[in-house]
Amino acid sequence: MSNPDRAELQRIAQQVEAKRERLQNLESQVTRLEEVRQEQARAIMALEAIPDSGASDAMIPLGGGVQIIADIPSEAGAVVDIGSGIQAEKTREEALEILSARNQELLSLMDSLKSEFDETEELVIQLATQFNEGVADLQDEAQENTEGTDSEVAETRPKRRRRKRGTEFTLDD
Repeated sequence: MSNPDRAELQRIAQQVEAKRERLQNLESQVTRLEEVRQEQARAIMALEAIPDSGASDAMIPLGGGVQIIADIPSEAGAVVDIGSGIQAEKTREEALEILSARNQELLSLMDSLKSEFDETEELVIQLATQFNEGVADLQDEAQENTEGTDSEVAETRPKRRRRKRGTEFTLDD
């Protein structure tokens, strides 16, 4: 970036801040999706733990640390949320397939978000570097202007010379 101005540096700083907020949002989304994926993985393990012959006195979690004891017949299915708050009874095998497919979708979405995170993070690094270089250029330019003013003043001032035992030197050197 050649000869950056303050407005350009302010724009870059705003972009950096916006991208950092995006990074936080992406990280939050990945965390929430991972929680959902783990919940579904626990449901898959619970369904797989039910023997084909059913189970008697099975403890079924209701939430909040509460479980209910129930008998699960061999032909019992599972009620699965199929979207938009609609639930349908499915066989245990169908429920396993649905949950497995959802987990694969979640993993794919999480990978996509992680890729976006990495790209955004790289962009933040580039913008921050560009900002830092622009600030350094402005500081160098300001310093050169200050030094230029000092040398202009020195050039307009007449040089005084003194003699000391045959040696000549200037006071302004």
